[in-house]
Amino acid sequence: MYLVTVLGNLFIILAISSDPHLHTPMYFFLSNLSFVDICFITTTVPKMLVNIQTQSKVISYIGCLTQVYFFMIFAGLDNFILSLMAYDRFVAICHPLHYTVIMKPWLCVLLVLMSWVTVVSLFYGTGLGVFLSSTVIHASQRISIASVMYTVVTPMLNPFIYSLRNKDMKGFLRRLLCRAASCA
Repeated sequence: MYLVTVLGNLFIILAISSDPHLHTPMYFFLSNLSFVDICFITTTVPKMLVNIQTQSKVISYIGCLTQVYFFMIFAGLDNFILSLMAYDRFVAICHPLHYTVIMKPWLCVLLVLMSWVTVVSLFYGTGLGVFLSSTVIHASQRISIASVMYTVVTPMLNPFIYSLRNKDMKGFLRRLLCRAASCA
């Protein structure tokens, strides 16, 4: 599942960066979402895989703090970028004639940068404070399953949800396969 997530999201980033037809605000946000999903899943899954392989659940205090910090940063970024994508679709649907005026490239970059800064600011202080002040809670198996669903399954499904059901991404995939078939 980890490899599917990383490769699927890398494919989206590659597709968007290499195809001029996909250089639009929606795909700019989608490529950022794919990058954040790769970072999000890489925050927890490699350590989880090591723990499963070694049958050990040990993590250092600093390692735990670092993992929680980055987990919260990337979870927040996921939410903010999904909100930006919703705003982009709102503008495209409700103001189609003004879309290119409203969603200028510099605005898209600014919105993504503001998302990063906002998440870092919000979660740096509050997340660390809550983590340090909380008591140790023993999680049940149900909480562990929910955690895996949230941290692994959702980022794995995002490439399929946001790209394979999209005609522009399907068009890129067709062009890529046609080029590969003609080269072979």
